[in-house]
Amino acid sequence: MFRRPAFLRPLRPLDTPATLWFVLRWLLLSGLVGVAAGSASALFLVALEWVTNWRERHPWGLVLLPAAGFLMGLAYHHFGNRVGRGNNLILDEIHAPTAPIPLRLVPLVLGGTLLTHLFGGSAGREGTAVQMGGALADQLTGLLRLRPRDRRLLLIAGMSAGFASVFGTPLAGAVFGLEVFLLGTIRYEAVLPAFLAALSADFVTRAWGVGHTHYPQLAAAAITPLGLAYTLLVGALFGLAARSFATLTHWISRQFARIAYPPLRPVAGGVLVVAAVWALGTTRYSGLGVPVIVAAFQAPLPPHDFLLKLVLTALTLGCGFKGGEVTPLFFIGAALGSALAVVLPLPVALLAAMGFVGVFAGAANTPLACTLMGLELFGVQAAGYLALACVVAYLFSGHRGIYSAQMIGQAKHLRLGRQQGKRLGEL
Repeated sequence: MFRRPAFLRPLRPLDTPATLWFVLRWLLLSGLVGVAAGSASALFLVALEWVTNWRERHPWGLVLLPAAGFLMGLAYHHFGNRVGRGNNLILDEIHAPTAPIPLRLVPLVLGGTLLTHLFGGSAGREGTAVQMGGALADQLTGLLRLRPRDRRLLLIAGMSAGFASVFGTPLAGAVFGLEVFLLGTIRYEAVLPAFLAALSADFVTRAWGVGHTHYPQLAAAAITPLGLAYTLLVGALFGLAARSFATLTHWISRQFARIAYPPLRPVAGGVLVVAAVWALGTTRYSGLGVPVIVAAFQAPLPPHDFLLKLVLTALTLGCGFKGGEVTPLFFIGAALGSALAVVLPLPVALLAAMGFVGVFAGAANTPLACTLMGLELFGVQAAGYLALACVVAYLFSGHRGIYSAQMIGQAKHLRLGRQQGKRLGEL
């Protein structure tokens, strides 16, 4: 007797109501997460723009960076407790839930990041938005008495919402939340919550009238054997740059951990940052560095730009100042790619774009999210080159990354298989 293929058979009566309930339930939960995270990101971005403008108008404020570090260190020392672990706390709670993420994380990381940028530290913004999104989302766990399984999905949705809203890249934000906590593996049961939260958070941030940096759309780039060969080469360089940044940041953090009294760690680091900026005679490497990122697409940058930003950001974050790593990674990657345009026969904008997403892909171990980010920011005309650069950078960064709580779900290749199931911080 002829039997219709399974995919042509109608859903069983019990499947449709259960699916509909799942969709409606997460439409509500993710919408709440999106409103909270999107509003928090809007407030953060407006405040960050103000402090950045103030810093550029008052360069003397740099001398107050050590004092700001002391205030930040005191706040985290007395009120931070677990929240000092930042993004790693959220990743740990996804892997092995223990206790709700305290709401005080939000004002602590928001205030700490603004102080870092106000007085000239080199840091980003993604870490702040992701932490706020995760913490705000987790408040729904107790309020609605959600189960542990639902809490994991909620935390993933919160991370996706924070990332999407701070960069204006909802697709990349959704996949970032799915991809970041378990290297090499994606939790597909969280796909709907992550995408709903990311899309709604991006909508809410824009509804508040907050915009994002616009980058040039890449010209069409035909796939050629020589072009692919150059992409493999630069992808490997981007991966090594990402590995260097993660390794240096963690090493600096261990050195400053030798200072017994935690509030003094950012004080000592702040003194070093002030001395470095004064020695360089420029604030080019302070804060986010967005103007330099934009300039990287227009003409080749000097080769020392990416290296100086790498060192100053690793020092700022490693000694205890707050902020994110991602925008500095955009700077490092775009500057490195732009500098390579002097020796490689590829358009400077294409090389800068590949570096922009490639270094981030290697440092965060999120090649799919970074590929989507490249398409959302730079268009689809050079999609093949952007995707290949992200994948190769991901492979060449090895089992290193900016998030020590990231767990290896699937090793990057067979020779690293024995490290599967471990956290990056354990290697």
